[in-house]
Amino acid sequence: MAQRYPGYDVLAKWRTPSFDETTRAALRRRIAEPAPARFFSPAERRLVEAIVGRLIPQPDRAEPVPLAAMLDAFLAEGRDQGYRDAAMPPMRDAWRLGLAAIEAEARARHATDFADAPAEHQDAVLRAVQTGEADRAAWQGMDPAKFFSGALLKIVAGLYYAHPSAWSEIGFGGPASPRGYVRLGLDETDPWEAREAAP
Repeated sequence: MAQRYPGYDVLAKWRTPSFDETTRAALRRRIAEPAPARFFSPAERRLVEAIVGRLIPQPDRAEPVPLAAMLDAFLAEGRDQGYRDAAMPPMRDAWRLGLAAIEAEARARHATDFADAPAEHQDAVLRAVQTGEADRAAWQGMDPAKFFSGALLKIVAGLYYAHPSAWSEIGFGGPASPRGYVRLGLDETDPWEAREAAP
């Protein structure tokens, strides 16, 4: 896969005016070795690994963003999005229920665990959840489509793009503070910003 920002590594700015100690502390936490699972059971962790592998495949990364571990920490620490849809259970409960329902859907459709199913079967299960066509019995009143868009996809994508590896991939330079930006016009970039490869 061609890189849009070849050779760009946001962490090369570590000791430049682009990052201050607050930024470096946040980045240290994000690039640290993932902690052991604290929220997911081993079976749930295996399922989550398979799900995030279909949502955000990372076949070209030597060191993939550890999405399952980041999600486990997110839920173990009781973080959330700052709001909750009244039709949805609390975040942790929604995840337990949603994962069990996805596993039940995989078994009903393909007579196998989600993690053991071929990619096209995994995609079919996730598509059924996304469109709300999954078997409602296993969801115990929770809307599968709301879980998919409001929890699963939104949180996994948010965690992915919070990681410096993803920042480098999209040419993001990190927080505007402390350096800030000077050239704010259309197609203008500051000298310390990533350079996009020619189309």
